[in-house]
Amino acid sequence: MLNYIWLALLLLGIGTALTIDIIDASANTYRNGDPLKVTLQFDNSFVSEADGKQDVKVISSSSNFTSFYSLDKKDSLNQPAQITYAPKKKRYSLFIRTTDDTPAIWKEMAKISGDEDDLLGYAEITNVVDSNTVTANIYTEKISFGKMREVTNAALDYAGTSVKIALGLIGIMALWLGIMKIAEDAGLINIIAKAVKPVTKFLFPDVPHDHPAIGAIIMNLSANMLGLGNAATPFGLKAMEELDKLNPEKGTATNAMCTFLAVNTAGLTLIPATAIAVRAAAGSNDPAIIIGTSFFGALCATTTGIIAAKVLERFTMPAELRKKSVKTNSKGLWVFLGIVSFLIILFVSGLFSSIFGSVDQEVFKNIIQIFSTIAIPLIIGIFVLYGVVKKVKIYEAFVEGAKEGFNIAIRIIPYLVAMLVAIGIFRAGGAMEFLIHLLNPLTQLIGMPAEALPMALMRPLSGSGALGIMAEIISVHGPDSFIGILVSTIMGSTETTFYVLAVYFGAVGINKTRHALAAGLLADAAGILGALFIVRLLFG
Repeated sequence: MLNYIWLALLLLGIGTALTIDIIDASANTYRNGDPLKVTLQFDNSFVSEADGKQDVKVISSSSNFTSFYSLDKKDSLNQPAQITYAPKKKRYSLFIRTTDDTPAIWKEMAKISGDEDDLLGYAEITNVVDSNTVTANIYTEKISFGKMREVTNAALDYAGTSVKIALGLIGIMALWLGIMKIAEDAGLINIIAKAVKPVTKFLFPDVPHDHPAIGAIIMNLSANMLGLGNAATPFGLKAMEELDKLNPEKGTATNAMCTFLAVNTAGLTLIPATAIAVRAAAGSNDPAIIIGTSFFGALCATTTGIIAAKVLERFTMPAELRKKSVKTNSKGLWVFLGIVSFLIILFVSGLFSSIFGSVDQEVFKNIIQIFSTIAIPLIIGIFVLYGVVKKVKIYEAFVEGAKEGFNIAIRIIPYLVAMLVAIGIFRAGGAMEFLIHLLNPLTQLIGMPAEALPMALMRPLSGSGALGIMAEIISVHGPDSFIGILVSTIMGSTETTFYVLAVYFGAVGINKTRHALAAGLLADAAGILGALFIVRLLFG
């Protein structure tokens, strides 16, 4: 499945980019070779065929500039530039450095030409109006294959970003795997595992309840629920490594791996700290109002992910593994569904929102900030002190656990490069815009605003991309508008599915992902729909 998805991202990105470039070339969108009539206003007196540079302003009326480039939005031109006489060509070379006031199409052309803010061309003087003003025809440099250049740049940039992400994980991996080793040697992980045995037995019936994988899974899910993203990834990678030790068919994902990925990509978080921080920075009167809605959306995602994983595993399991599989605990299933149903009723009733609505928002905001600040030092302190009480050689245990961090972080680089480069090409090539246009009739049918669709589609692909879209939407519509609350809730209700799959499966060399991707994407869809439902119910 992942092979086909990866190929589709690459082909759609490159194919869309090539199509757009061909259309631009046939329509001559950037007016290559066509003269734009302008007025050149010199800072000093115009000197014909002078040596050296002369500072000018390139001026064109709104109607002339808009008509020339066939723009939908009127845009005038008053652009600082420099001209230099070229005797051999008997014309004036034109150098333009774009600014904030430069028309958008010239900024786009400058970016395509190679330098972010430089646009070259030449000018032919047609009439001298006075000592400081002349009229001229200007020709900009030839612009072609803009989208394909963006695709090339995106591929190179994302490849570098992938390595930076993996290398950046080394320190975090070493820290948390070292701390976990102390807790494991002290027996603390076993105590936690026994406390949640009914849940883990239902979710992972093939994994012994006292296996180290269970402890890592619990720590990963706990860190995710508390919003401690930098702690969740090392625990998740450790969990995958331990689950792979139970894997009878290396390279193929087990049921436990697929279920773990489905739960992980659902992103069940009690406090969506990132979304709250963005809302607070945007001046929201109630930045924490999305806690209830985000939890509801994430709960829908988690429920769907688990059910999908449990159902799909029966269809994707190899025959030899099916014979050895443990039957799902039916009592656990009913308990799980019962708890979920109760929580859904609780949130739909608005009780959660009512509770937080009666709390002073400034006080609640301060509580979240304090918790976010002390959570990690508190966890480290508790684990280390418990190790001391149990007479564990804490330094030796920490170093032993930390050694694993480096190897795991290095192993995921090829998988991370492959996935992020494909996502970068898909985005840069314009395939995302095409997909948005294709899905727009469906989203209108279910009542999702068109402005929120890019956020919903970007979230499974890229966390930073989704965050950027969310911030942009909030800046335009306001953090407390319906759309502002909706995109904030989507951010807190879902996870970056493709990133998680690439990193976690890459850490243990899984090539055959079976139903993990399908379960993760179903969870994402449920989270987005759940977010839309609860936000429309409470704020629509």
